Amino acid sequence: MKPVLSPSEASALDRDSQARGITAASLMENAGREVARAAAAVAGGLYGRRALVVCGKGNNGGDGLVAARYLARWGVRVTVVMLGEATDLREPAAANFRRLSETDVRVRPFSAAALERELARAAVAIDAIFGTGFRGMPEDDFEAAIAALNDGGTPVVAVDIPSGVNGETGGVEGDAVWADVTVTFGAAKTGVVLLPGAERAGLVEVAEIGFPPDLVKSDLWLIEDEDVAALLPVRETDTHKRAAGVVFVIGGSRLMTGAVCLAAEAAYRAGAGLVTVAVPKGVLSVVQSRLLETTFLSLPETDDGTVARGALDVLAERLPEADAVAIGPGMTTHAETAETIRALVRASPVPVVLDADGLNAYAGRRGALADRRSAAVLTPHAGEFARIAGVTSRDVGADRVGHARKLAAEANAIVLLKGTRTVIASPDGSARINPTGGSFLATGGTGDVLTGMIAGLLARGLSAGDAATAAAYLHGLAGQLAGRERAEGTTAGDVLANVARAVEGVRRR
Repeated sequence: MKPVLSPSEASALDRDSQARGITAASLMENAGREVARAAAAVAGGLYGRRALVVCGKGNNGGDGLVAARYLARWGVRVTVVMLGEATDLREPAAANFRRLSETDVRVRPFSAAALERELARAAVAIDAIFGTGFRGMPEDDFEAAIAALNDGGTPVVAVDIPSGVNGETGGVEGDAVWADVTVTFGAAKTGVVLLPGAERAGLVEVAEIGFPPDLVKSDLWLIEDEDVAALLPVRETDTHKRAAGVVFVIGGSRLMTGAVCLAAEAAYRAGAGLVTVAVPKGVLSVVQSRLLETTFLSLPETDDGTVARGALDVLAERLPEADAVAIGPGMTTHAETAETIRALVRASPVPVVLDADGLNAYAGRRGALADRRSAAVLTPHAGEFARIAGVTSRDVGADRVGHARKLAAEANAIVLLKGTRTVIASPDGSARINPTGGSFLATGGTGDVLTGMIAGLLARGLSAGDAATAAAYLHGLAGQLAGRERAEGTTAGDVLANVARAVEGVRRR
């Protein structure tokens, strides 16, 4: 997994590297050179090309000044537009401004007209306005410069992070640069990994500029193919179905029978050897008609056709047979059913995946989530998370990693906060970001597929955190594969049908 640095961690990396004798000037020199290389590639060459560098007054601007010097040295005609006075620059950015006098770089103060004119004839523009420490909304000349870069039609290379993106959360409160390429240093930053910042960043290139590798420290990680491949278990030649993992899927109601079917099939696609589906007796025949490979368990039901309290006795006898249990798909928020869900989670002798109405049973009761015997994976989307945590969906979206970490600690569980760039947080504060998936997964039932996959991998022996990590990554790949075939017509069934291809693709790569 690749480390992802917060702004404070990036600052600590700078300080710790300088304490090792690596000067700020050398780091800026190396950073600017790498930005210049990226800009030359985006421009399609050097000879006869023009480049524009828009610089703020911080170290980000200093990196841009170095990039300008290198591009000029390589034969590019370069113009620097300064936002603010050069006298406001601090070292080592100030020294790099002075060094421009050694070149034929033209330096211009900011004006909207000058910037538009330079953009019109540049083959590439470099955004060196704000760094990862930016918060809030750009104003005045800064806002105008960002708007001009976005409207100019010139390819943009951003230094470390697109200006206007919150480096901590990836949020965009006002306007922010739409970059074609973002060159970031030492490790990716949260602002270019989390949405909407990730969308603004374009292609993210991580450049090595001299940071000692042992100083790159983070508790946030980006998942890659090889990480998931290393987690996936391989069946022994002489194994049997129960040794391959037994999953119980508890769910369903009179008006919702499809969710539990999707989860059950997904558990098999993740490699489970045997899946038992437990549903209210009134819908058992419907579910049986949909599923060929599963075994079944009939549960007592309420007058509304939902799981009744009496299911606790039935499941108490059978759950010890399982290696993992998924609870929630299609169960409704019926009061008796919700009470039954909480009792099941509390007493389950095997790891639990809690989704959909399993999570809704804890609306306003997040403290009760920690009252369990076994490990758990919680899989909320922003709305479900908000109901559990007593916040708004907007609050959740503003700091997905922070909220997921907080709930994971309070619930002593793995929290998989769904969405593009799914976050998997652990009680110890560490978190992982899943880069796969996309808008094709925004359709009913795909969450049930994910739930079944997590349960299947738990049953095969993965830890709760690793099962959630691998399932999220593979689920996203399956969604991407399905999207190539079905575009916006992708359904949960299409995603399910591509799970095996996703697994094989990861193993092959």
